[in-house]
Amino acid sequence: MTEGTTSAAAAEGADTLTRLEQEGEIAADYLEGLLDIADLDGDIDMDVEADRASVSIISDVAGRDLYKLVGRDGEVLEALQELTRLAVHRETGDRSRLMLDIAGYRAKKRTELSELGAKAAADARNSGEPVKLDPMTPFERKVVHDAVKAAGLRSESEGEEPQRFVVVLPN
Repeated sequence: MTEGTTSAAAAEGADTLTRLEQEGEIAADYLEGLLDIADLDGDIDMDVEADRASVSIISDVAGRDLYKLVGRDGEVLEALQELTRLAVHRETGDRSRLMLDIAGYRAKKRTELSELGAKAAADARNSGEPVKLDPMTPFERKVVHDAVKAAGLRSESEGEEPQRFVVVLPN
């Protein structure tokens, strides 16, 4: 790499970081308004992870109020994430890949799914047979695919939404 391409890459990285931080700020404003309307207490935490804005709603209050925003199996969380992405799109004109977490639900789910992916990879390796998992959301499939890859195996998604599922393939 020449000095010019190095500085151009650094500038592009800074532009991307600035854009993602802007997405996080727009999302935080939108979600703060939502919390006010719903009369729920929560703090907004923003970050940038894996080239996407990440926003979390957390609460110091011991209680289940924020879990109302998670819903059964994260259904409300998924809907709020899409609404938040639309709010960002409305402001920026760009499609957002923003990730929303509420009350640590998604972080806990990520840990569980990583364990599931590692176990499915071990099962596929030991049996020599493909392992089919239950249908999952795109977020859930991505976490499982990453865990299988980390275990040194390959996986693919099959089926049509909402019944799309992961198949872990033996070597």
